[in-house]
Amino acid sequence: MVLVHGNPETDAIWGPLVSALGRRDVLRLSPPGFGVPLPDGFGATHLEYRDWLEAELEAMDGPIDLVGHDWGGGHVVNVVMHRPALVRSWASDVLGLFDPDYVWHDMAQVWQTPGAGEEHLESMMGGGLSQRTELMVSFGIPADIAGAMAEFQNTDMRTAILALYRSAAQPAMAEAGRDLEAAAARPGLSLLATADPFVGANDTRRRAADRAGARTEVLEGLGHWWMVEDPDRGAAVLTEFWASLDH
Repeated sequence: MVLVHGNPETDAIWGPLVSALGRRDVLRLSPPGFGVPLPDGFGATHLEYRDWLEAELEAMDGPIDLVGHDWGGGHVVNVVMHRPALVRSWASDVLGLFDPDYVWHDMAQVWQTPGAGEEHLESMMGGGLSQRTELMVSFGIPADIAGAMAEFQNTDMRTAILALYRSAAQPAMAEAGRDLEAAAARPGLSLLATADPFVGANDTRRRAADRAGARTEVLEGLGHWWMVEDPDRGAAVLTEFWASLDH
């Protein structure tokens, strides 16, 4: 099983879910710039992240159950639209991003704006470790995980955020989503956390999941960071999905 996290995170975000899953075959991948350095020459566009993830998967022995959260979920969907044979199954909590009616949330639109994006990230990440940790805690992330994430909220992450979101400004995501039906080549799961304000309305998330041939599991009342809010519920949904593939 392979987990891919998003922004502004590190693989620490998966800790409670990994414990709840109780599996030993879990690999956490960190996209370049998000907990690991940005390689020289890596432009941090959404298609470059897709290619990065494909290369990582190619180097692994299968079968692979691929799970992505936030932009990690975006990279997962981009991969399974492009090279579905790389995985046994996939799961994402951001399928709504690929619906043609998706509108980026307010913070993303600021990051997509030259000048304003740089200023916002300087305000958000330019302070000390304690300030960054407090901000993550205010989002509902446990203090130990928030501190581990804040430690890597550095220049590389800021550079990656700006490049990634600007590469995905509409109509880029709507255009990418034209290939959603290709994802149906492998069993998919859409994790629909009903209190997540960042990934589109529930109906657009369901519509995108249907086009991708994915089963929708509703995480009622949970928000964007469902994997730390209620890791047991997340683990149960994922485990049931994988078990269904074996029958």
